[in-house]
Amino acid sequence: MSGSLRCLFPRRNGSGIEAVLLNTAGGITGGDRFEIAAEAAPDTILAMTTQAAERAYRAQPGETGHLTTRLRVGARGCLHWLPQETILFDGSALRRSLRVDLAPGASLLLAEPLIFGRAAMGEVLHNVQFHDCVDIRREGRPLFLDRTALDGDVAAHFARPHVANGAGAMALIVYIAADADVRLEGLRALLPKTAGASLIGADVLIARCLAADGFALRRTLVPALRFLAGSGLPKCWML
Repeated sequence: MSGSLRCLFPRRNGSGIEAVLLNTAGGITGGDRFEIAAEAAPDTILAMTTQAAERAYRAQPGETGHLTTRLRVGARGCLHWLPQETILFDGSALRRSLRVDLAPGASLLLAEPLIFGRAAMGEVLHNVQFHDCVDIRREGRPLFLDRTALDGDVAAHFARPHVANGAGAMALIVYIAADADVRLEGLRALLPKTAGASLIGADVLIARCLAADGFALRRTLVPALRFLAGSGLPKCWML
């Protein structure tokens, strides 16, 4: 780690290592470039999170912030990629990419929560540029590819009933493991009507969640992630 990125290693109850990412700059704005790379070695357990919510601040015209994350999981290893929420501010411009490479027998639990302005502060997003890419592969073979592009008046777009019906937060959950199929019904039982889960492969379980705000989203995520993790979440995750 260099620049304003730091990594902390708190004591963890149980097996594995926990790593907490800290951005001492307080957020990302236009022109910033951050890169994260991590690997869970074969037969190890690694849980990664962030100390606090990441913030994408207003950018100067023509400038974009970049966040690139590259993760690898060795054979029979397990990675929990559970960053806390990313909060978009009006006028922000952020381009993110996340690539995960899995070896044979490796498992993954991934969550990417996103908040469109802080509802308690009355923030409304009328001018945002947000581009996001999630690419998960096993031995080079695509397991899950996802793209999101939001440009302009996000509040008006999300207010449409057939889009998000006024939701102010959303999240993606990906669970890749041999028992993904038997986890499906249990996960669905924990999700509200504004969320859904599907098995898109023999070992690939995907869920998407919409919520009114960040607190409501976390009330959905915490029990869902605990269920999928099969153990406690990083200490940073709490209601």
